[in-house]
Amino acid sequence: MKILQVAFPFAPVRDDTAGGAEQVLSMLDRKLSQAGHHSLVIACEGSQVEGELIPVYDPGSAPTGYLNGSLQRQVRQRVAETLTRTIREHQPDLVHLHGLDFAEYLPPEKIPVVATLHLPPSWYGAGIFSIARPDTWLHCVSKTQQASCPPGASLLPYIENGVPDLSRRPALVRRKFALGLGRVCPEKGFHLAFDASAEAGMNMLLAGQVHNYEEHQRYFETEIRPRLCRCRRFIGAAGKVRKQRLLNSAHCLLIPSVAPETSSLVAMEAAMCGTPVVAFRSGALPEVVMDGVTGFLVDDASQMAGAIGRCDEIDAARCREIAVARFSEDRASQEYFRMYERLIGR
Repeated sequence: MKILQVAFPFAPVRDDTAGGAEQVLSMLDRKLSQAGHHSLVIACEGSQVEGELIPVYDPGSAPTGYLNGSLQRQVRQRVAETLTRTIREHQPDLVHLHGLDFAEYLPPEKIPVVATLHLPPSWYGAGIFSIARPDTWLHCVSKTQQASCPPGASLLPYIENGVPDLSRRPALVRRKFALGLGRVCPEKGFHLAFDASAEAGMNMLLAGQVHNYEEHQRYFETEIRPRLCRCRRFIGAAGKVRKQRLLNSAHCLLIPSVAPETSSLVAMEAAMCGTPVVAFRSGALPEVVMDGVTGFLVDDASQMAGAIGRCDEIDAARCREIAVARFSEDRASQEYFRMYERLIGR
């Protein structure tokens, strides 16, 4: 197969990036290439792929440092032009779109298109569920997300995400710190995790990236920075090796998301490492975290503090067993490959 994937143009595609959509795209690019298929990826400069990268935007070129509306419109127009040209020159079998803004640059007709909805359905424009373009398909990444789509929406069966096995054998010694991991922005609620760890008397490390959106920068300055101290630290973005070490040595992973999460790659990665997860009951998190088995589901920061103290009750071996059975990359990639084959008529 020759598959052309299109990333959200403002976030680099790498296997150590914070964004779930970028991680899934990176996984598919790697699995396609390893299986002998032809992988093409349209993404911003700085992306790292195993197939062929077609860059459309340099994230360091924003004149103000922020991704304002005018710049976003220019880049989306560039993506549309690049997509049309790439289809004409490379003649892929199928286009796979991953960005929140995918409807802004749908390709010309006569080629199958599938868009993965990585974010809550309400975050997309309502028009995506009634696209008139033929051979255009949508699918979700969890049962909860699919159920939250508008009634009558025509969707392919959902495909649950998969993650690499980040466990280390022998495992690193568990240390007494809670871990937060991911994009640092208002909907991820990491300030609540800091409050919960303080109440529990547990040190905390927050590893993640603060993107160049004004709202994200303001959230860090007003909610995260004032909570930092010797016991609660922000350590910046974690690459693949560093993330692996953190997940394997943390007492627990905290996910205080206030958004209706469609999945949680980091919760899956923690389970692969046998690390308990303490998460809010947001969106699809109850599908990923088995309450009392792989972690605990809570409703607020105070309950999160109480659950931190119970994480020694979680059996690390059982966490890994469940994660390997449900969340492997091989399982997820094979489901995507079967979907590609159906859509291109093979």
